[in-house]
Amino acid sequence: MDMVSYYFTFVHTQCTLGKKAPGEKGKGGGAKGTGLGGVNGHHQENGMESMTLFEVVKMGKSATQSIVDDWIESYKNDRDIALLDLINFFIQCSGCKGAVSAEMFRHMQNSEIIRKMTEEFDEDSGDYPLTMAGPLWKKFKSSFCEFIGVLVRQCQYSIIYDEYMMDTVISLLTGLSDSQVRAFRHTSTLAAMKLMTALVNVALNLSINMDNTQRQYEAERNKVMAKRANDRLELLLQKRKELQENQDEIENMMNAIFKGVFVHRYRDAIAEVRAICIEEIGVWMKMYSDAFLNDSYLKYVGWTMHDKQGEVRLRCLTALQGLYYNRELNTRLELFTSRFKVGQTLPHHTADWEILYITYTHHGCSDEVLTAEDCESVYHLVYSAHRPVAVAAGEFLYKKLFSHRGPEEEGMPRRGRQSLNGNLIKTTVFFFLESELHEHGAYLVDSLWECAGELLKDWESMISLLLDEPMPGEEALTDHQETALIEIMLCAIRQACECHPPVGRGTGKRVLTAKEKKTQLDDRTRITEIFAVALPLLLAKYSVDAEKVTNLLQLPQFFDLEIYTTGRLEKHLDSLLRQIREVVEKHTETDVLEACSMTYHALCNEEFTIFNRVDIARSQLLDELVDKFTRLLEDFLLEGEEPDEDDAYQVLSTLKRITAFHNAHDLSKWDLFTSNYKLLNTGLQNGDMPEQIVVHAMQCTHYIILWHLAKVSEGSSTKVHTLVTSFMRAFCLMCQRYLTSVNTTVKEQAFTILCDALMIFSHQIVSSGREQLEALIYTPDSPLQAELLNFILDHVFIDQDDDNNSTDGQQDDEASKIEALHKRRNLLAAYCKLIIYNVVEMNTGADIFKQYMRYYNDYGDIIKETMSKTRQIDKIQCAKTLILSLQQLFNEMLSDLGCNFDRSSSSFCGIKELARRFSLTFGLDQLKTREAIAMLHKDGIEFAFKEPSPQGEGNPPLNLAFLDILSEFSSKLLRQDKKTVHLYLERFMTFQMALQREDCWLPLISYRNSLQAGGDDDTMSVISGYSSRSSSIRTKKAKPASTGKRKLPEGEGCSTDAVWMNQEQNVQTPVMMPSPHLTSTGLRDPKKMRPEESYMGVYAMTSEQQHQQLPPQQHHHQTPMDYKYGTPFYGSTPFDFHDRRGSGLMEDDEEPIVEDVMMSSEDRLEDLNEGMDFDTMDIDLPPSKNRRERSELKPDYFDPSSIMDDSVGIGLSLRVQ
Repeated sequence: MDMVSYYFTFVHTQCTLGKKAPGEKGKGGGAKGTGLGGVNGHHQENGMESMTLFEVVKMGKSATQSIVDDWIESYKNDRDIALLDLINFFIQCSGCKGAVSAEMFRHMQNSEIIRKMTEEFDEDSGDYPLTMAGPLWKKFKSSFCEFIGVLVRQCQYSIIYDEYMMDTVISLLTGLSDSQVRAFRHTSTLAAMKLMTALVNVALNLSINMDNTQRQYEAERNKVMAKRANDRLELLLQKRKELQENQDEIENMMNAIFKGVFVHRYRDAIAEVRAICIEEIGVWMKMYSDAFLNDSYLKYVGWTMHDKQGEVRLRCLTALQGLYYNRELNTRLELFTSRFKVGQTLPHHTADWEILYITYTHHGCSDEVLTAEDCESVYHLVYSAHRPVAVAAGEFLYKKLFSHRGPEEEGMPRRGRQSLNGNLIKTTVFFFLESELHEHGAYLVDSLWECAGELLKDWESMISLLLDEPMPGEEALTDHQETALIEIMLCAIRQACECHPPVGRGTGKRVLTAKEKKTQLDDRTRITEIFAVALPLLLAKYSVDAEKVTNLLQLPQFFDLEIYTTGRLEKHLDSLLRQIREVVEKHTETDVLEACSMTYHALCNEEFTIFNRVDIARSQLLDELVDKFTRLLEDFLLEGEEPDEDDAYQVLSTLKRITAFHNAHDLSKWDLFTSNYKLLNTGLQNGDMPEQIVVHAMQCTHYIILWHLAKVSEGSSTKVHTLVTSFMRAFCLMCQRYLTSVNTTVKEQAFTILCDALMIFSHQIVSSGREQLEALIYTPDSPLQAELLNFILDHVFIDQDDDNNSTDGQQDDEASKIEALHKRRNLLAAYCKLIIYNVVEMNTGADIFKQYMRYYNDYGDIIKETMSKTRQIDKIQCAKTLILSLQQLFNEMLSDLGCNFDRSSSSFCGIKELARRFSLTFGLDQLKTREAIAMLHKDGIEFAFKEPSPQGEGNPPLNLAFLDILSEFSSKLLRQDKKTVHLYLERFMTFQMALQREDCWLPLISYRNSLQAGGDDDTMSVISGYSSRSSSIRTKKAKPASTGKRKLPEGEGCSTDAVWMNQEQNVQTPVMMPSPHLTSTGLRDPKKMRPEESYMGVYAMTSEQQHQQLPPQQHHHQTPMDYKYGTPFYGSTPFDFHDRRGSGLMEDDEEPIVEDVMMSSEDRLEDLNEGMDFDTMDIDLPPSKNRRERSELKPDYFDPSSIMDDSVGIGLSLRVQ
């Protein structure tokens, strides 16, 4: 006998012994003590321990078929005992430790049984089988669902029609699904939905059998009288009648589950529960479309597509995907598609949601239904940062725009200007320009790469479109279109050679497979062969267009340079070098010159034989540039009068070229430092140097120092070491002097370079074993730190309208404002790096931190990250910096408003709000920030009592109101530290101060109260956010015995003589006590409650607090329940519960049914519902006729009045005894 058979035989035997026949008295010792104890599984027989049905399913060692077969056999022997075993199975699957006894089953009502089981939960843990982690519990969920499906399948021919088993199970699951206990609600909803799915399958089989029987009957009846078998006709009629009755039974069961469970749980507070409902209704629609694929059921999916949780919306689109893929079902969704267009309402995107939405739009909507706006809502997703979304959108775009071929396109050549690909490339360019996201060409190419890779690799056609003359009657590409095509061509080449997504759309480079590596090498070879010839021609044609040339000059970075030699392409290399030289001579734009510099850098690779050829060309160009710059500079500086504009332009253009090349090439053999330093010094002395010359001279000098530093790092001579030191110090002093320049652009350049230089030559330079560079460390002195800080305050923390710099009078231009803000953010970030890396004193950050609230939108992220990094470096110093920033703001307020300011003024409230924000940044771990918070309070107390009252003795100190600000940090103190801080506060207080109660002393009173509060602050609460609201409407019976706040014991904490926050003291930290999990099913009748008792706040309290606050006989708090909806009475207070997740099983703080889970307003839903047929709410199986009402449900096990939703208006065809 296997384990399952043994279990059912044994439990049945034990339960039979304990069961009394009608009228039989309990006698004899054989049955005593046996009863139903075996249901919970602790009997011993022959050394074997009996197991419950739950344990058998959980272990998963036996086939589900055999488990169900043995249960059916047990049911046939004694259906009450087997059914009781099944009931306990659902109870235990919910994580409940209790079991329903035979006595409870016979005499207790459904609500009483559920209430009793609620009390049996393990309140120390919020886990239950469906939420537990591990492979065992993951397998349990599938086994649980499989068990329900197999149970219905095996019982579909007899037991489910016995008017007992299914009624009891449906009643139990409906009652549990209305429970306030999350575990009951979640488990029973899953069970009910899987039960419904199994019944839908049974109904489908019945429908098929009825159709077959009807066809057989019609065929027999249409025979001639001589061949007609009347007996067979009667048999077929009888069979059809039985099938009709069975179908009516199944239909009534499904109606009971749908109206009793689904219509309430599809809008449950828990996203997992809502997702289960939507997932299963999608299965019903696909499985039995004749009955369920109509507007009455589709509306639930349409409504839930506006759910706040992405998981639920994802299930909606998953359900719809299966329907839209089926062309037969697709045609029945046209009204739904037109009413529920989710493309217009995607406020919270998740990647999977967007992918399925694209699939839904593409496969679900015909061209007639989709408007241009609908398609555009998908097209823009090709620029999404999430690659799977972008790829799906790219496929949609490709099929919509590129896959339709007209008859005139047949027989066109494969490649070239007149080819089919040529037309498709033009279409890609047109789309790229219309999207107005020109800087995101790499994103567009990456999105189309998988579906249109062959098109994007047709570089011959692209070159033909750029170089060849248009054919007669053909429209040539415009200048903008040619620019866009070159950008797309460059992005496609980069994608082919690098084989990874662009920046921001991937986690990094992945390991390529052998096939991908071969494709990469082949593409790179083909690119080199094509563009080695075509690139000089393209540069010659577009040499005057800076944007086109900049993109074209990036192509050699992806060449296989060996092919220049193996392919005998040296003449094309010479042509390329000539074109690059011409570009350098023609252009002065920084982007173009840097592109030329990087191209020389890519070609000057010593590994290849072309190095000498390229190096000679590069050296000739640089020699000419340096000689020209030296000659022009001498003439430029020797002139006694103001420099000529032409001379200034020549100096500037040559300096730009040298600076651009110095970025990627070492020009140390030319002594450029002396020339640039002389130029900068002359500019300081005369004050009339053109700003761009100064800016580029600074940049070039900065590159000179960095190249010398690189040589020192590689182990150069002591002479170079000394040279770098002198260069660096002289240059830093020069930049410091330029911080006072009248020209803002020059000052910004000096500030940026100075910050970079201070970072490079800080103490970090000796890290990683570079101790030989210690002499190069440069620490800014106090005047330099002050000048840097003043620059930030004067040029960063300004209003948008006050920034007239670098906008050329175009303040109204939005792009100019964004650019100016971006520049200011870079300046602030450069200075904040100095704070983070201890280059400047951390307390200088006080002037930055105090701007957190005022400039939150512009710099909030930078300031917050700076606070976080400084806290990691030194918690105490960071806390002192934060309190210093508050003190500075307080002093500024006193200067503006005087000492008699109003504490309700906006200035004071702003400082208090900033303190609250600072407090939040310390996080929840009070132990980690203990010393820092204590030191913050110490500095704050000292500041508050630092200045005496200007009005004389007896009046509060000048800064006493600062204690009101300081109280924002009291919640971050541990209980024992509150006592220590309070003792420190009393050192500054006189006896008279403690007795004062006037308004001017309120800050001291409130601060003392915040320190004297009980230990509630350091007790973690799952629902702390609702404590203040709940306390005002708690019932009288639930009020604590003592309304006063619990104070610290006298002997607790440090003595007055104790050293302030001595780190050596061993103070015991209070242990965080778990929140009590309260039972959810109310014991009182809600109808008899007084209005003020209709809500009881849920608090997380320690065990000690519970004993203090509850009456002696009441240590078991329960929330009154509304059994009609299974929710607590919340009055009219609007709460939003679904974003909070507690660890407990009970959900007094979460409504099981929440109307606010949908993102759309009621008006929006009414608009969506317009024109849809929602009148038919009863499940109407197509072949069914002569509906019967059922009256077999047990009393109070399934009360229709308790599950009806009046707003939906459903009529339930069930009658209760």
